[in-house]
Amino acid sequence: MNISTGALRLMLFLASFGLSLPSLQSQAPPITASADIMIQHGVAMKTRDGVTLYADIYRPESSQKFPVILMRTPYDKSVGWATAPAYKIAARGYVFIIQDVRGRYTSEGEWYPFRHEQDDGYDAVEWAASLAYSNGKVGMMGASYVGATQMLAAISAPPHLAGIAPNVTASNYHDNWTYQGGALEQWFDQNWTTQLARNTLDRLIDQKTDARVGAPTLPLANYPLFNFGQLPNDAQLTSSIAPYYLDWLSHPDYDDYWKQWSIEEHFSNITVPMLQVGGWYDIFSAGTLRNYMGVKAHGATEAARTQQHLLMQIGGHAGFGRRIGDVDFGAHALENPYIDVMLDWYDFLFKGVHNRVATDKPVKLFVMGVNEYRQEDDWPLPHAQAVKYFLHSRSKANSLRGNGSLSTSAPKSEPSDSYVYDPGNPVPTMGGPLCCAQERMEPGPRDQRSVENRDDVLVYSTEPLAQNLEVTGPVSATLFVKSSAVDTDFTGKLTDVAPDGFAMDVAEGILRMRYRDSREHASLMNPDQIYQITLDLWSTSNVFLRGHTLRLEISSSNFPRFDRNLNTGEDIKVARRFVSATNTILHDAPHPSVLVLPVIP
Repeated sequence: MNISTGALRLMLFLASFGLSLPSLQSQAPPITASADIMIQHGVAMKTRDGVTLYADIYRPESSQKFPVILMRTPYDKSVGWATAPAYKIAARGYVFIIQDVRGRYTSEGEWYPFRHEQDDGYDAVEWAASLAYSNGKVGMMGASYVGATQMLAAISAPPHLAGIAPNVTASNYHDNWTYQGGALEQWFDQNWTTQLARNTLDRLIDQKTDARVGAPTLPLANYPLFNFGQLPNDAQLTSSIAPYYLDWLSHPDYDDYWKQWSIEEHFSNITVPMLQVGGWYDIFSAGTLRNYMGVKAHGATEAARTQQHLLMQIGGHAGFGRRIGDVDFGAHALENPYIDVMLDWYDFLFKGVHNRVATDKPVKLFVMGVNEYRQEDDWPLPHAQAVKYFLHSRSKANSLRGNGSLSTSAPKSEPSDSYVYDPGNPVPTMGGPLCCAQERMEPGPRDQRSVENRDDVLVYSTEPLAQNLEVTGPVSATLFVKSSAVDTDFTGKLTDVAPDGFAMDVAEGILRMRYRDSREHASLMNPDQIYQITLDLWSTSNVFLRGHTLRLEISSSNFPRFDRNLNTGEDIKVARRFVSATNTILHDAPHPSVLVLPVIP
């Protein structure tokens, strides 16, 4: 038997604690009842290629047939977060099925993100529809990767899928999930992948722990295999437990590896109504909005195009509740919890209940600043007006101590602003759309003044506002830039500055210059050549209150949310050498760098 070096090391690691790789034992699933709810654990389903997936089923104790709500997860179907909604969903008159995806926990097969979810999702929907207590209508639910299992099932168009309700999930697993603007989403990619590898090891250890002989269950921090937030430095070992992570690094371009399971490439395959739920500070907020707009424009059926609903909340992966990061958004933030909204969605869709889904407008947004929900007819808001705020300075916009400003007046003759970006001393991440490990780096709106005090951050601010200004929609910055390097990054951040100086991050983005023209083909810069670029700062809905200030930050790093650009143009998988870059923003009549905001009259 041939065993890879990485797999052998993993086996040796487990053996050092008296463990081995376990084999799953097939047992007849028991049936229990609780308060008129029937529960069946470990129900087997065969995929088209013969792999067995296991699910738990919660259903009303009745001879009637009910619609099904299916959740397919890599995070363990038996833990509390997964089972918590089960009784509520079943008591509402649904069969609730939660299934471990391929290669995770009780299910057989190889775990590889995204690869099997189209076929397995199709098979799971059709299997659920065929159950004796199903009426043939199947919907799906869940957040994050559990949203991805819905979107990927939907593009495979199983005949009995009748609706989905993805919560805080992506539309493109290259540009929403692994990279953004060409930069690696380092904090998320390494944390998420490490978490999955770790809880796999937890499961192996827990299964072999024997209290009679005192075999240890190691806390996560003590695994010699990992440092928190990064995979093993040994590529062979990484390849045995997370081969997909190395594949992600090997495919920085948006190529066929990504396109095969990109939702954006397959909007025209989706046939079903869809409820999209997102959050302004969620790491996948752009994907939520793109899914809504893309299916509405390109869906395969009239139902897909006309029965799209969108709910944008505040935090998503950055947190739930009224307080996110440093900001308390008030009591209205607690409205519209996902489970309640999802159940209303399926009551309307599957049972014809005339509820708020039937009467409300299709788009519901939480508007920060005034901290309340508002209903709209569509997204982006058709009545939003693009207002330009031009960058100005006297060549010293560096830090809060500088002389950068924003105004609606176009520039004439002005000197440019420059700063030195040193990859050895990157601008640190301060809040924003982060996932995961909140105990180590808090996400959401945070005070940005510590970042804005750095000389490698350009700061442009308006005068205090004379009246409230609502910004709802996509935010961008068109910049004229140059660099001494062949490759570098430009980052942008919109902040809302209160009269007491608290600078709340509202929207942010990044662009790796080698991808300035195309996500598909990298192209290095000519040093000191001027380029016009557009920074996508994603979207928001925020009222800048009277007396507050609009502020734009420009820099070249946001680490460790994004990996550091080493400025050499080398492949990120192998690059080790770095150089400092002198980066410049021009803002004169021929080069009018500008922040573009969607202002609501």
